Amino acid sequence: MNTDDERRAGAGPEQHGNGASGGAPRFVVQIHDARRMHFDFRLEVDGVLKSWAVPRGPSDNPQDKRLAVPTQDHPLEYREFEGVIPEGEQGGGTVIVWDQGTYRPLSHDEQGTPVSFEEALERGHATFWLDGAKLHGEFALTRFRVGDEAPGPSQVAWLLIKANDNQAVHDRPGTPNPYHARSARTGRTLHQVEAAESEHTG
Repeated sequence: MNTDDERRAGAGPEQHGNGASGGAPRFVVQIHDARRMHFDFRLEVDGVLKSWAVPRGPSDNPQDKRLAVPTQDHPLEYREFEGVIPEGEQGGGTVIVWDQGTYRPLSHDEQGTPVSFEEALERGHATFWLDGAKLHGEFALTRFRVGDEAPGPSQVAWLLIKANDNQAVHDRPGTPNPYHARSARTGRTLHQVEAAESEHTG
């Protein structure tokens, strides 16, 4: 089932995206069972996938404030990757596409004028609407600095937070158990992807 082009009916405000095909830009959330289990949150921005490692995963519960650590940009093609990165290579481990879809920038300046998503990220606060297979509604990424009081240089991190809109949940956990979660592309779990890869290479 290809949910990459699915849209949720009744979504939020319309704004033009910056997708490579002229449509809305894409996003993907991959579960990455590497040295440390985490979710990779990736947004298509200016021809690349801007990426953040989210240790506890994106949540559609507004009470959950998720740490999001910026990582290197990835090529757009990587949003479709699902498989096993060999041990010894950077990011070695199993990857599944937990969610995928499109997003809509929602950021404005103090006068209420829409600003580009690139500019919003530069300013350190970007709001956007996700139309995914699993994540829906308004989210925000907000930059802050960590380690200012600790020895050594401080580091930049972000918080990923769900807005309290009609797509939010309040009565259940907002993030699945990554070991039980299933791919939005293939319906497989991490274990099934790893087993299939082992059978193919064995």
